Amino acid sequence: MLGAVLQQPLGRRLTEPLANRVIAIAETRELDVFAALLERRGATVLRYPLVQIIDAPDPLPVLSWIRNAAAGELDDLILLTGEGLRRVLKCLDRYEPALRPAFLAALARMRRITRGPKPARALRELGLTADLPASTPTTAGVIETLRTVDLKAHRVGVQLYGDEPNQPLIDFLSAAGAQVRVVAPYRYADGASDSAVSELLGRMAAGTVDAIAFTSKGQVERLFRAGSPDVVRAALAATRVAAVGPVVAGALASHGVIVTAMPDDSWFMKPLTAALTEVLG
Repeated sequence: MLGAVLQQPLGRRLTEPLANRVIAIAETRELDVFAALLERRGATVLRYPLVQIIDAPDPLPVLSWIRNAAAGELDDLILLTGEGLRRVLKCLDRYEPALRPAFLAALARMRRITRGPKPARALRELGLTADLPASTPTTAGVIETLRTVDLKAHRVGVQLYGDEPNQPLIDFLSAAGAQVRVVAPYRYADGASDSAVSELLGRMAAGTVDAIAFTSKGQVERLFRAGSPDVVRAALAATRVAAVGPVVAGALASHGVIVTAMPDDSWFMKPLTAALTEVLG
């Protein structure tokens, strides 16, 4: 599980800001990218991809939602993650590629609400922008942004975060008079084995890990499924904990974990690396 140290002269490595620091990362999709950012600063990286992202097991509900959207049956679309939009397009290209132009045209017409920078980036990849970025990149931020918007009788699509139902958002939209149509194009599944996660917890508890970095809420929940809450909290209390943004920090806080490093804004890998460097360097 130990990530290879970037090959560079020893003298140079010892002068880097994260030299002699051991950092565990739970990232999956951009594991190598994140590891390289840390290794270039001299860190030794422990790679523990806690979750994997998989397509929805049944594509039919996703395809039905796509067909309705392409037919112009959505006025607004709330994108909670960039991964969600990409998975919708993946499903479309795999099962009904001829519908792509109609879907993209409909996407361009509807009002697009984004929870944070990642769904906004996914839109930019399609040549589109967010019409209403959330005031903060959380469900509460989305709700706050929409409080002054008239949603009565609006047909609002909601791309869910994994298969989490996000009941607070759905309840808010329903109370505002919207017709809510959700889509869940992907799921989270366990990545690292239970034995590997137990090994990680043991390393943190022993004080041999300087920091652990989380980049998704699913990673936090996976860690807490691997052992008793007290054991996991004790292991995390023995190291510094970094979160890529407020959503992940909120998940950690819900388990009583204190976050010691998080970017002030721009919740991506590079700012997270900078936050870790500031705390550990």
